Amino acid sequence: MPESTPEIRHIVFDIGNVLIQWNPELLYGRLIPDDAERAAFLAEVCTHDWNLAQDRGRSWAEAEAEAIALHPHRADHIRAWRRDWHEMVPGPIEESAAILQALIDAGYDVTALTNFAEDTFAEAQARFPYLTTFRGITVSGNIRLVKPDVAIYHHHVASHGLDPAATLFFDDMPANIEAARAAGWNAERFIDPATLRADLERYGIRLPA
Repeated sequence: MPESTPEIRHIVFDIGNVLIQWNPELLYGRLIPDDAERAAFLAEVCTHDWNLAQDRGRSWAEAEAEAIALHPHRADHIRAWRRDWHEMVPGPIEESAAILQALIDAGYDVTALTNFAEDTFAEAQARFPYLTTFRGITVSGNIRLVKPDVAIYHHHVASHGLDPAATLFFDDMPANIEAARAAGWNAERFIDPATLRADLERYGIRLPA
């Protein structure tokens, strides 16, 4: 939080684990019950960087082919990532969704900046219609840039006419918060909805209880 509180005119939300739940353990806990085996699979096969490449626009067919070539005995588990993706996303973070709606209802300029594959984000919007209520959304898979690359923040500013100094961003990943600040934004890490509400109030944004 800066020493002097800026006037915030734009609020930007991340999506996963801010407005909707996302956890690969929910799927792979069913598919790979052994804790050590499952941890190894997620650390060595369907890794964070492997998934991030889809968020950057790589096709699932290419992603699956690459991983299966390296780990052929894991082919079905690799294909399950996309096939059963919905199991990783069990539902909304209800209070965050309520805060989002309250901000929109109060007339704040609210947009979203998310690392998401194009097709899975469309699926998420179909399941959770409140993800269609932003004034605008930057989806990494559509523009082939991902957080924490500072370029995606500049793209979002240019695309949606934001003033970086008057922008407040919420994301659950520390690296993404640091990058937003490097781009000149105000940014706070999402911990839980209560902390989100408290952070908004510290920036002078007070919503009904």
